[in-house]
Amino acid sequence: MLIHWIWFATRTGMGDKTKYALLSHFDDPEAIYFAPELEFERFEDLSPAAVESIMDKDLTPCEEILRQCQDKGIHILTVQDAAYPNRLKNIPDPPMVLYYRGTLPAFDELPVIGVVGTRQASLYGMTAAKRLGYQIAACGGLVVSGMATGIDAVAMKGALTAGGKTVGVLGCGADVVYPLSNRWLYADVEKYGCILTEFPPGTPPVGRNFPRRNRIISGLSCGVLVVEAPQKSGALITARLSADQGRDVFVVPANIDVETAKGSNALLREGAIPVSSGWDILSEYRWQFPGKVRQRTGGASVTASPEELAQEREEPAKVAEKPKKPTKNKAENPASRKKVIDNGEKSAYSDFKKTQTVLTADEQTVVDLLAEGQKLVDDVIAQSGRAPGAVLASLTLLEVRGIVRRLPGRFIELTGK
Repeated sequence: MLIHWIWFATRTGMGDKTKYALLSHFDDPEAIYFAPELEFERFEDLSPAAVESIMDKDLTPCEEILRQCQDKGIHILTVQDAAYPNRLKNIPDPPMVLYYRGTLPAFDELPVIGVVGTRQASLYGMTAAKRLGYQIAACGGLVVSGMATGIDAVAMKGALTAGGKTVGVLGCGADVVYPLSNRWLYADVEKYGCILTEFPPGTPPVGRNFPRRNRIISGLSCGVLVVEAPQKSGALITARLSADQGRDVFVVPANIDVETAKGSNALLREGAIPVSSGWDILSEYRWQFPGKVRQRTGGASVTASPEELAQEREEPAKVAEKPKKPTKNKAENPASRKKVIDNGEKSAYSDFKKTQTVLTADEQTVVDLLAEGQKLVDDVIAQSGRAPGAVLASLTLLEVRGIVRRLPGRFIELTGK
């Protein structure tokens, strides 16, 4: 029964990974509810506090949750329901129960892109987020984000402007609008997509909830785009979760002197894929979702204004000074500005064998696998036996050095083949 699902999801003293193991053994929460205490002695990972929570059979709080869901138009989805997204189900710790308002998209049939970033974004970051949110939706992607101010909010606004659907994943109850400044966005997302959370109605937005929310964003997604993030940022947690889950990580490159972009720029060094448009992202999935992904131009004029930036930050808008027209030195000889290329030696091809001698262990593993011929990125990760993040980082570095190249449909191959 649904009430037993809510009871099971709200048990304390254990994580969702442990709950999933219990569910695999007992088949359903109702069997767990009625099982005697001796049945749980075989589970070494269960703490005394977890067993005590399981032995608490009071369903009154669960009945109240059901009543609130009915009164507030909140739907409930369990991990065993057919509509539960398969991508999310396959992470190590899927939420047992999801609560949502609006219309649940067919996640597994769409290229879902998580978009995350800092709340204190620059105007460049805000403009990039809104433009790429627009372009991702226009190219057939579904934008998923965390509904925070800054990057999250403007990316979702961009997707809605393109006529696309979007999903907001919350770190609180589905009936809690947080932050309050996003109340109009909340209403639009509910109307043209859905509001999704694993937390029961009325749950406040406390800090410990947001890392849990982040794993849902990455778990729903084919890839995650980090637009702008400082060195200590929840967006970086989402990016690393994505890599651990075998998802793609995309980054918008930014000014190296901007503090709010140092974390996202660092991801590029770790192997994230640099992008400058929505099609850069969606083109990775055009063969995986035939008929759903299409190249669309436009969106270049979708920018975040200084007023919108101020609104997201809840501070007064500042009008930028008009740039001065540069002066020309008429006496300057254009020929004097001609640069000499340092490397005059020409080569018709890269010396593939020479570059192989300086490969790391991870890079060598990738090269050895690709020696058999072109492969899907996912197959290389699976066959390597190494962490997905390490393999993706090695692929990016090998691509930069000209040893491998990306092909349509997320295939890769050696350039020397």
